[in-house]
Amino acid sequence: MTDASKTAATRVKPVPIDLALQGGGSHGAFTWGVLDRLLQEPWLRIEGISGTSAGAMNAAVLASGYAHDGAEGARRALERFWRSIADAARFSPLRPGLLSMMLGRWTLDDSPVFLALDMMARVVSPYDMNPAGINPLSAIFVDQVDFDALRDSPIKLFVTATQVRNGRGRVFRNADLTPEVLLASACLPTLFQAVEIDGEPYWDGGYAGNPTLTPLIRESAANDTILVQVSPVERVATPRTARDIINRVNEIAFNAPLLKELRMIALLRRAADPGTAEGRHWAAMRMHRIDSPQMAALDYSSKLNAEWGFVQMLCEEGRRAAGAFLAEHGACLGKRSSFDFDQLLEGVVA
Repeated sequence: MTDASKTAATRVKPVPIDLALQGGGSHGAFTWGVLDRLLQEPWLRIEGISGTSAGAMNAAVLASGYAHDGAEGARRALERFWRSIADAARFSPLRPGLLSMMLGRWTLDDSPVFLALDMMARVVSPYDMNPAGINPLSAIFVDQVDFDALRDSPIKLFVTATQVRNGRGRVFRNADLTPEVLLASACLPTLFQAVEIDGEPYWDGGYAGNPTLTPLIRESAANDTILVQVSPVERVATPRTARDIINRVNEIAFNAPLLKELRMIALLRRAADPGTAEGRHWAAMRMHRIDSPQMAALDYSSKLNAEWGFVQMLCEEGRRAAGAFLAEHGACLGKRSSFDFDQLLEGVVA
C-alpha cells in the first residue's frame, strides 16, 4: 500500500480543499495531470477553485464535468478538453523545428513561424494581425463546457481577468461565467484583442492575480488551499538572451500578485486574534503547493506548443508531482500547512 493509499485509508471524513490554479498556456496541461490525480482520491472534496488563464479553463472544465458525473466525469471532461486543444493544433504552423524534433525537445525557439510571430508581436498590434478578433478557443469552450451547469455547481469558481482601463483584477463567479470570461482571463495583449464584457475591455488575469487567493479564503468553507504552480518563482541563472530576459520579466510580473497575497495571508495569520470568529478563520488557513522542477526547464515558446505528445508528457508529470505531494504531505491536509509562510515574511521564497 502506498503512502497516499494509507492516508486515504485512515480518513474517516472527507477533507474539504480549495485549489488555486495558475495560468501558463499549454503548460496548463501539467495542472490537468495534477487534477486528474487528486480527483482519484475520494477523501478529498473540492469546495472552491480559483483559476487564471489556463487555470481558469481547467477549473471550468473540471466543474462542468463534475456537475454531470462526479469525479470521474471531471476526469473525462479534462481529457476531452486537452485532446480538443491538441486536435485544434494538429495543423498549426507553430511546431518545433527539425533540430528540436530530432533532439526530442519541445521548444519552438527554432521554429521559423514562431520566430516571425514573436518578432511581429513586438511591433504589430493584434488589431492589425487579427482584425476579426478570431480566437480558436472560443468554439472549444462552447463545445466542452456546460456553462448552465456551472451556475448550479457545488464547486465555487473564481476566474480572474484584468481590466484594461484601470489595471484592476475582476473576479468572475459561477453565475458570471461565459466563454468570453474564459477568453478574457487568457487574453495576452500582444496576441489577442482585448475581450469586452459588459462594455469593459479585459486582458489576461495573470497581471492582477495568478491566481487570486482572497475569494477562496472569504467565500469557501475549506481551510486547506493547494496551489498548483506552473510559473517558476526562482531561477538560478541570470537570463542573458533577449528572449530569456523577456520571459523572466513576464514570470516575475505574473508571480508578483500571488506572492503579495501569500505575504498578506502570512501576516494576517500571524496577527489574527484567536478570540474572534474571523481571527480563528485566518489562523486556521493552511497552504500547500504542488510544482515540479521540470516546469522551470521549459522555455516561454513551449507555452504555445499544443502537440498531443507534449501535452501528454506534461499531464504525466502533473500526475507524478501530485502523487509525490500526496505521499509526502497528504497527512498534512486538514491538519497543518505544508507550505512555510514564515519564509515569505523573512523575504525568502521557498
